[in-house]
Amino acid sequence: MKNLLRANLAMLAVIIIWGISYVSIKVTVVEIPPITMALIRFVIASLLLGIIIRRVEPQTKLDKSDFPKMVLGGLFGITLYFVLENIGVKYTSATNASLIVSVVPIITITLDVLFFHGRISLIKLLGVGIAIGGSYLAVTANGKVEVNSTHFVGNILMVTAMLSWAFFTLVNKSLQVKYSGLFLTTYQTIFGTLCFIPLSLLEYREWKLFSLTALGNILFQAIFCSCIAYLLYIYALKRLDVALTTIYLNLIPVVGVLSGYLILKESVLTIQLVGGLLTLLAIVLINFELGTLQKGPVNKGNPRTAGPLNEEKLYLD
Repeated sequence: MKNLLRANLAMLAVIIIWGISYVSIKVTVVEIPPITMALIRFVIASLLLGIIIRRVEPQTKLDKSDFPKMVLGGLFGITLYFVLENIGVKYTSATNASLIVSVVPIITITLDVLFFHGRISLIKLLGVGIAIGGSYLAVTANGKVEVNSTHFVGNILMVTAMLSWAFFTLVNKSLQVKYSGLFLTTYQTIFGTLCFIPLSLLEYREWKLFSLTALGNILFQAIFCSCIAYLLYIYALKRLDVALTTIYLNLIPVVGVLSGYLILKESVLTIQLVGGLLTLLAIVLINFELGTLQKGPVNKGNPRTAGPLNEEKLYLD
């Protein structure tokens, strides 16, 4: 009973940490250029994950044949994703960002069908259609496309970041058979961090000393979002039914919206909430069809698209 309570508390901590990460990013990009911020964050995260993996899996080695895929995963899942997300959050609200993130599983399913000949049922098709409608409402806010709007540009960057993440999950499919989620996360974080270095040089004119508040937020993102929350997620995933963990993770956008409202005083339109709810409904529909309301095998990886909905779970926000 105590283990069950601890696992539920762990998942509660996970959704709170990942849910408020968008607020943390929004606050930090005011002072630190977005790519530079990502580089600092993931240098710290790489060091911490490297220490952890040496203690937990000292015997696991990366096969040379998997090196290209591991680098590609780091490029899509760390470098491109966080470059696009950090810049996107700079130009949109933390609320919008957290709503848009919920569409990742739908994008992954669509790409799987288009490029990997994945099968799509009527329920999946219905879910994708509902999610597209919900995402449109969340991104446009008023149901109209205003290309000149700063928020619209930020929202499109966020959607592009989700596409990058979806490609990342597909690249990782074969790697998950051979390596643990922690191993994949560690190595792809390291490779992704190395890719940040040349890109960060584009922002050198904006480099300056930053405040303790910005430093605190970067440490929060590196230590809590990229390391502690992920370890808590692994702990909970081993002890809770996969359907329950999926429900928890679907609450992350809710926490994101609430934290944006409470901490940053961001406003959220009713139509955006409707869009977010439609996206969540689509995810529930697809999860129901895939049997997540029953017990099933736990997938490896890391949880941005957690549960049987996708076979990859790398949530580093």
